[in-house]
Amino acid sequence: MTEPADWARSDRARERARDLSLLLAVLLALLGVVLLAVYFLALNGGAAPRLAELALARVPQSGVGNPVTAVLVNYRAYDTLVELAVLLAAVLGIWSQRPAPPGFQRSSAVLAGMVSWVVPLLIVTSGYMLWVGGYAPGGAFQAGALLGAAGVIVRLAGDPTAGLPGEAVQRWLLVLGVLMFALVGLALMLLGAGFLTYPPKLAKWLILLIESAATIAIGTALAAAYVGGRPSAKGQGPSAGEASAAPSSSSLGPRP
Repeated sequence: MTEPADWARSDRARERARDLSLLLAVLLALLGVVLLAVYFLALNGGAAPRLAELALARVPQSGVGNPVTAVLVNYRAYDTLVELAVLLAAVLGIWSQRPAPPGFQRSSAVLAGMVSWVVPLLIVTSGYMLWVGGYAPGGAFQAGALLGAAGVIVRLAGDPTAGLPGEAVQRWLLVLGVLMFALVGLALMLLGAGFLTYPPKLAKWLILLIESAATIAIGTALAAAYVGGRPSAKGQGPSAGEASAAPSSSSLGPRP
């Protein structure tokens, strides 16, 4: 009695599998037809205004002369705001994992002398990249990367904090970019404009204000991420439990 029932169930399973395969084949064929239709329509369609041309035509009204900066902070300001929020979330995630590991030993006089020259140059170059981004390649992300690189060099030279302030101040610096974006957007809404819809006469200075805050936030975030953990109080090292949980400085790389 059980064998006929097993055969019946097996036949039904084969029928369901065959029906499912047939349905999948039909759907794939329809998808192929739609894609071919879209392809031939795109080939035979007339030339339409491209997005790049429209963006370039609006650059004089964006408040900056560099099309890349206009896209990042004006046309797609929402995207840049979310990117800064993602960077902030990444650093908070790193802080939630463990305390900052101990840094490298203090650098020699030769390396310390080099750092005393390189770090100020990086900071000055960062300011230049921020300013020049209004009309040439540059901007907040490049400037922030240079600030972050300065922090990395300082940590490699033996400063366990990478030259960053205490945790309370770091938190304010990290949220500065997102906070400035939000405050400018809300202020514009109160004035009757849309969120992050800059008036042409104020666009240049509002973008510079936002980019300055974003530069500080990006530089702080990159340096804090390299430190690799929640900062300890200024002037205090990690506790005995934290030190045992954190990797030794020798595991982070060769000592200078």
